[in-house]
Amino acid sequence: MWIASQWEDYEVIDTSGGEKLERWGEYILVRPDPQVIWDTPKKHRGWKKPNGHYHRSNKGGGEWEFFDLPNLWQVHYKALTFRLQPFQFKHTGLFPEQAVNWDWVSGRIKQSKRPVKVLNLFAYTGGATLAAAAAGATVTHVDASKGMVGWAKENAAASGLSEAPVRWLVDDCVKFVEREIRRGNHYDGIIMDPPSYGRGPKGEIWKIEEGIFPLIQLCVQLLSEKPLFFLVNSYTTGLQPAVLSYMLGTALVPKFGGKTEAQEIGLPVSGNGLVLPCGASGRWFDGDLD
Repeated sequence: MWIASQWEDYEVIDTSGGEKLERWGEYILVRPDPQVIWDTPKKHRGWKKPNGHYHRSNKGGGEWEFFDLPNLWQVHYKALTFRLQPFQFKHTGLFPEQAVNWDWVSGRIKQSKRPVKVLNLFAYTGGATLAAAAAGATVTHVDASKGMVGWAKENAAASGLSEAPVRWLVDDCVKFVEREIRRGNHYDGIIMDPPSYGRGPKGEIWKIEEGIFPLIQLCVQLLSEKPLFFLVNSYTTGLQPAVLSYMLGTALVPKFGGKTEAQEIGLPVSGNGLVLPCGASGRWFDGDLD
């Protein structure tokens, strides 16, 4: 498992009874987590006095209950800064487990010692975009949500990256890739973090099981002659690490060589020594780099 263990401003403190107790900077949140199917005594005082608690409804969805939590605050990961805000369906605007991939992408870019163009699809609030830009890459950031792209720009500004070479685009990811192919554009690295189900800005329907491999195949056409990496994230239970590895190997290795690897990603739980599973990632990379 790849573990995001280098956070200082974020911590999973405990897990029990379908919930996780987290520290986001100086604030404590309780949020539901479907992976937490065990039930242990909730001894940490944060369980009784959180700053915010998202209550899952038996009918689906849920709602926040707040106790002295600001509408907006910030956390830092190394040189990056992220704005946080509790909003719909338990989220805060950041998936901290992805830090393990931000570090990997940053390392690949820095090791290459050459100009690097990166495409980030389903880019959300821009964690991977900022990591790539801070490492020196030129980035194209694409997401179907205007609000998420705006949030990502604010994260860039908070991180001192307002002037970084990033294109911020609100677009359907599949249609954007198809247009980029027709334009003849190419990228050295591609990142995608597709949802299990979603809609584009004009109502385009996305189902990951149907769309993920055709999209990977399309994206292969966007890669430069000597690409550096291809990263795919998945929170969908059916897409196990081996499936991600097979898809990348099938689509990329015959054309570019290189290597593939895939693992679950997770977050350490400080209170009990467990690691909380948080989906899976598949990576293809140029075998010439360490």
